[in-house]
Amino acid sequence: MIRALALSLLLTASPAALAQTSAPPSPVAEPAVSLTLRPDLQRPGQPFEGWGTALAWFAHVTGGYPDPVREKLADLFYGPQGLGWTIARYNIGGGDAPETKPYLRPGADVPGFWRRPAGATGTDWWNPADPAMWDWSADANQRWWLDAIRKRVKTPIFEAFSNSPPWFMTVSGRVSGAEKGTEDNLLPGQEARFAEYLAIVVDRLQKAHGITFRTLSPVNEPNTDYWFAANTQEGAHWSPARQAMMIDAADRALKAHGLKTVIAAPDETNSHLFVRDWQGYPAATRARIGQLNVHSYGTVHQTAVRDIARTHGIRLWMSENDTPLDKDPESFDGMASPLAFAEHVVHDLKRLEPVAWVFWQAVERQSSDKGDGTAGGSNWGIVKMAYTPASAPEHPIHVTRKYWAMAQFSRYIRPGYRLVPVDDEDTVGAVSPDGQRLVLVHVNGGVVPRRLTIGVPAAKVVARIVTDATRDAADVSAQALAEPQAITTLIVALR
Repeated sequence: MIRALALSLLLTASPAALAQTSAPPSPVAEPAVSLTLRPDLQRPGQPFEGWGTALAWFAHVTGGYPDPVREKLADLFYGPQGLGWTIARYNIGGGDAPETKPYLRPGADVPGFWRRPAGATGTDWWNPADPAMWDWSADANQRWWLDAIRKRVKTPIFEAFSNSPPWFMTVSGRVSGAEKGTEDNLLPGQEARFAEYLAIVVDRLQKAHGITFRTLSPVNEPNTDYWFAANTQEGAHWSPARQAMMIDAADRALKAHGLKTVIAAPDETNSHLFVRDWQGYPAATRARIGQLNVHSYGTVHQTAVRDIARTHGIRLWMSENDTPLDKDPESFDGMASPLAFAEHVVHDLKRLEPVAWVFWQAVERQSSDKGDGTAGGSNWGIVKMAYTPASAPEHPIHVTRKYWAMAQFSRYIRPGYRLVPVDDEDTVGAVSPDGQRLVLVHVNGGVVPRRLTIGVPAAKVVARIVTDATRDAADVSAQALAEPQAITTLIVALR
């Protein structure tokens, strides 16, 4: 009877009363915890080279936009008031046959620089020594970004990389991979020919744009099983043995053209596959590698990659990543993916100890504009655009909070700083070249505030920068505090 009376009262209550009854409770204020951060200033790493992005595929789209749009984008990423990036990875496209029905996703159809003569058939027609076989007007949009970066960055670092050989060097006749993702797609015996293609493109673009490609990465995420002909982006599988053959051929081609560009490899998708690739390289191939590149789409065995770099004295880059939170619906302002992304960056820097951290592609297509029925969208990228045609009347730019999460790192851990170990899993540290300034980036993804103590004698927090649900890399009160669900950068004076 009492339960029935309660139900009757609920059913006859006013809408206002019902609203009050069903209103969610106010968040419970959590007490703060105390945490001491102990950076080891006696163990600085190598000088950090900076942050950047791969230009594929967004540059192939946005480089053709009207000047006000593309200049704004370049300022956002490479301008001194933007992220202050210093690194760019230029994608040398392979290019499908002209008669192939378009199947690559927008932006991913990066053109190659070859030109097929009229009437040519088969796959043996290309002669790199014949100037008529080259089309140096190709890929103008991505090449616009080379000039834009050179104008904004005093000492930019450029890397060239390849996702696939041109179609006429492949087994499947497509730049998206072989029929099966576990099969190599470069035709047997084509290593030298493909290497010549890459070396000539590097040489020509350096001269045309007044830049230097310090490194060339001839293979990308090679020992994986997801590059297959039905894919929608360029890619190619390479067994470790074929990787070694390609590295050798590319190094010989660069030297034959008198280039100082050195090989970066293997650009593997994660560290455990990187280790497998490395184990398959002969000593002579290892000696040709001037830079080790690894992606961080998996974090198993990252310290093993660190050890390989240390033991062999080879520079290490984390050369590609973007980590939105899985199943987090697209949101320009949400913090779930920015927090996950920032935590991933912290762990990469702590475990790999690389001298550079490079984003995948800075501008991703808005999920709502794909027209593919994708539910919820995605939070890939740090800027979202509709990828509308260059002739469209408007090209709205949506800066997401992942952009500001990146700013917490790239604006303050600058080239020349040295990473230092910190005994907290959520904190990465770096010390300035003169030893006077310590930068600590701390990610608090939880709901409990953290009161921080800097375990360095005479250390003084002089600035605190915060990105959270309401602030975008905001300079706030200079205190050692890490608020909940926020990314906090502390600037600490050491003397």
